[in-house]
Amino acid sequence: MPELPEVETIRRGIATHLENQFIQTVIVREHRLRWPVPDHLADILPGQQVQRIVRRGKYLLFQCTTGHILIHLGMSGNLRLLPPSTPVKKHDHLDLIFDHQRCLRYHDPRRFGSVLWTTEPIFNHPLLSNLGPEPLSSDFTGEYLHHLAHKRNVAVKNYIMDSHIVVGVGNIYANEALFLAGIHPARPAGEVSRTRYQKLVTHVKQVLTRAIAMGGTTLRDFSDSTGQQGYFRQALQVYGRAGEACVNCGNLIQVQRIGQRASYFCKKCQR
Repeated sequence: MPELPEVETIRRGIATHLENQFIQTVIVREHRLRWPVPDHLADILPGQQVQRIVRRGKYLLFQCTTGHILIHLGMSGNLRLLPPSTPVKKHDHLDLIFDHQRCLRYHDPRRFGSVLWTTEPIFNHPLLSNLGPEPLSSDFTGEYLHHLAHKRNVAVKNYIMDSHIVVGVGNIYANEALFLAGIHPARPAGEVSRTRYQKLVTHVKQVLTRAIAMGGTTLRDFSDSTGQQGYFRQALQVYGRAGEACVNCGNLIQVQRIGQRASYFCKKCQR
């Protein structure tokens, strides 16, 4: 699944080319995504100017003349900037064609993503209104995490992956940040001290910032809006390394299922 760094990489790649441009044509080939693509999208969007493209969690928000397009990439979605004449591939579900002859093409083999439209205040939208703070913002602190974790028995890894607590800390980056902070992913959230949460926050911010700078992590088929793959996978210290030596102590990296997700850790370095 594209996580926050991958979505931010795509946002940066398309914003340079599409902000302040006008949508000329909309082609919807498949309405059946996680939520149906609105039937009237092809009638509403032509003539709209994309004034700004921002990210909220894993959602891309296109601020247009009279409303917002919300795009979520789901498990396998991607957006590519292409010439409009580029041959259509299987699972190319939607095109936004701009008046400077650029096409933003939405591709999603599993169809778990979404392309929606709203004219309501964007951050009041049901998909956005209950999200936690952005992990790279000043609102995301150790004090904040410690306060909300009081008496909670949920595993700390699941806790920081809860989008109501903080948005965009997906499985890969939760594993990496917990390893760097020396916290076992299965430790109950309520048993982590304020000091250790502050250390965890520091490493979440560092891991995400570095991943964005390296274009995200390519683990199957992720690539950015130009088709380039991310390179953060080369910097992973624990994720996907079960049975390999810990980079700190040499003990073998362990893996177990926590909350239906694979969790990688060093039994010696993380407690």
